[in-house]
Amino acid sequence: MDTEGQRGASNPSAMLASLLSKRSKLHEELRSIEKQVYDMETNYLQDSSQCGNVLKGFEGFLSSSKKTALLKRSRKFQPEDRLFSLSSVTSPAVCALNLECSVIVHLLFLVLFSRLH
Repeated sequence: MDTEGQRGASNPSAMLASLLSKRSKLHEELRSIEKQVYDMETNYLQDSSQCGNVLKGFEGFLSSSKKTALLKRSRKFQPEDRLFSLSSVTSPAVCALNLECSVIVHLLFLVLFSRLH
């Protein structure tokens, strides 16, 4: 056992303060990573809306010019398309949708199930 661990064992207040500090740092790091995922996911969903993506399929990639024109007009993606962001209950996407954990799990199940069929 290191000296810091020994000090923490003898001083519960110091150990608690240290653990709370570590928890706070980890929470901030998680928030930062989730924001990065959210931003990258936004870019991916916007950039890939014309040709297709792994969530919607690639029908637009080989489509005729008429279909491509329709796809260009419908560049909006739905909040439910955020498969990666919605997989974390603390992500910005979940906060934006104001969903509870059970609703998220149900939504993810529906999205994944619909993609398989």
